[in-house]
Amino acid sequence: MHTYSSNREPAAVVCSSASASPPPMSEVRVSVRGGIERARTRDLVAEEIPVAMVYNGVSHAVMMASPCDLEDFALGFSLSEGIVQRPDQLFSIEIKPGEDGIELDMHIAGDCYARLREQRRNMTGRTGCGLCGTESLAHVVRALGVVALRLMPSDEAVQAALQNLKKHQPLQLETGATHGAAWCSTDGLIVQAREDVGRHNALDKLIGARLREHGDQAFGDGFALISSRASFEMVQKSASAGIGTLVAVSAPTALAIREACKSGMNLIGFARPGRHVIYARGEDTSQESAL
Repeated sequence: MHTYSSNREPAAVVCSSASASPPPMSEVRVSVRGGIERARTRDLVAEEIPVAMVYNGVSHAVMMASPCDLEDFALGFSLSEGIVQRPDQLFSIEIKPGEDGIELDMHIAGDCYARLREQRRNMTGRTGCGLCGTESLAHVVRALGVVALRLMPSDEAVQAALQNLKKHQPLQLETGATHGAAWCSTDGLIVQAREDVGRHNALDKLIGARLREHGDQAFGDGFALISSRASFEMVQKSASAGIGTLVAVSAPTALAIREACKSGMNLIGFARPGRHVIYARGEDTSQESAL
């Protein structure tokens, strides 16, 4: 069971540069071909920039990400990757924009940093890729705890959340190039959402935002909805944060289903208007052997 309680204040966030982070989208000139006539016009495109995750002065990972909600990204990534086990182990976040990208300079607890050094991971992430640079197979599928048992959301709740997801994806509506992750109440109301060019990053940002604002109440009754497929990494990140139900717009993988069963998660895929598929139930671990 995952609970996050602490007497410590949320991690301090500082922007140490006079230059602000770039906007998450930019306007460019384009030529439109096809149709009645050619046209020159402008289009909005999503930004993606290198974001370096730096812990206690040492760079651990560089992720290609949308330059927004970076404090949420810092906490969500740190927890979902197992670098910290609790939000109170992340003491401070310093956002350092530069010419080549942005550094998220974080100060974490000494025991967390010691474990991080032992892992000897030095990965460079690309959009949609969370394993680049992983040193060994043992680092890929890490052991996860069992999440608190959650009721399967009703069909009506899943469909209500799905119907309203686009309204909570302003970057996607403008650019068509970003993923979304949303936290939904038991009746399907979307109460918080985050976007990013990377599906993993969007989920990390949602995890960080919920934990920063709601602490140990972040992932109680309700479910997470993602605009992508449900890879095993998305299940791992969800389980690490204590999310009991994950709903994906696209398909899950077999490994994702097995990981969901091990963690006691509810996993729903192919959430489309009028239908969705239940692949794992938290109260039924027998499904794992059926794959």
